[in-house]
Amino acid sequence: MSQSVCILGVTGSIGQSTLKVIDRHPEKYNVFAVSAFSRVEQLSEICQQYHPQYAVVPAAKVDELHQFFKLKNITSTEILSDESGLIAVAEHPQVDIVMAAIVGAAGLLPTLAAVQAGKRVLLANKESLVMSGDIMMKAAKENKALLLPVDSEHNAIFQCLPQNYLQLDTGGKPQLGVSQILLTASGGPFLHHTLDELSKVTPAQACKHPNWSMGQKISVDSATLMNKGLELIEACHLFSIQEHFVTVVVHPQSIIHSMVQYVDGSTLAQMGNPDMCTPIAHAFAWPNRIETHVPPLDLFVNDTLNFKQPDTVRFPALQLAREAMKSGGLAPAILNAANEIAVEAFLKNKIKFLDIPKVVESTLNHIQNSNADSLELILETDSLSRRYAIQLTNSLST
Repeated sequence: MSQSVCILGVTGSIGQSTLKVIDRHPEKYNVFAVSAFSRVEQLSEICQQYHPQYAVVPAAKVDELHQFFKLKNITSTEILSDESGLIAVAEHPQVDIVMAAIVGAAGLLPTLAAVQAGKRVLLANKESLVMSGDIMMKAAKENKALLLPVDSEHNAIFQCLPQNYLQLDTGGKPQLGVSQILLTASGGPFLHHTLDELSKVTPAQACKHPNWSMGQKISVDSATLMNKGLELIEACHLFSIQEHFVTVVVHPQSIIHSMVQYVDGSTLAQMGNPDMCTPIAHAFAWPNRIETHVPPLDLFVNDTLNFKQPDTVRFPALQLAREAMKSGGLAPAILNAANEIAVEAFLKNKIKFLDIPKVVESTLNHIQNSNADSLELILETDSLSRRYAIQLTNSLST
């Protein structure tokens, strides 16, 4: 029987890869609902091809989408809008699988709604776990949701861990013979840049990732290594492990996607060509496997693998994220909010590349940290952090 899929963020790189996996297995999966933020014409083309029951866009884009639907004679798809629309499709009783691929804090509430509805949630929105990891993981347990990682690194860790590891209450310490997690990082496009060279980096250069095709925000995060910092926080929540059991390893080839070390001296690694269809297909079918278009890894071509420690002097964002996770409470939400504002300012040429971690650090020092006891407090702190970060970026641009 075909399973109904809701793709939140269908026009992004993860959404497009999700459609490729569905195209390969039309007898197993159907597109029930889709969402997009700004690429309305592309969304209408997706609706024309896949005939979802719902399409969700911001309220300001509803009329534009209606016009495209009229031009293309699309009558079978109902248009919903804003956060309420995203939540409605994420928790819809006919939905079996939710691909949570909205970038940034905007993905938090729809992802949480899917978890609370007990769905199989394919998590590509790391920010929702960064902001509210304890709440999200507790909701998954209480509602028997299956929260499966789609980030290539976390999916690799999941594949290398013992069976049923996610169901364990580890108390933050590795269990079942696991000693530590090795989280790989490509190092981004500026791995060998000096601080002087980094001070002159442009948005166009930062968006050119050497191995992966990604959106602007995540590309800049990869360039600063903040993406790895966010992934470190995500790993701590997903695998219920304290941050000092997670070691970041720079691996420029992006062939080994992450590793797990065991107490007997074993290190298990998940390897593959850098294509997001592999972890997406794994999360769709788990505990089974389904075919993708991704070719098997040719070890004779990829015959050299390098590893090195990250440089937190040139890339301080990684250390800021680790310290935020160590502090706990609202610190990761503050970190994430400030980073989103700083990256946006950098992309608009308002601040320099090296200003991004400075904005994040200053915001962490300014906004008061406390226990992340409620979603309301997390969202309020997110808003406060953004306002302060905006003031900072404005002062740096003058």
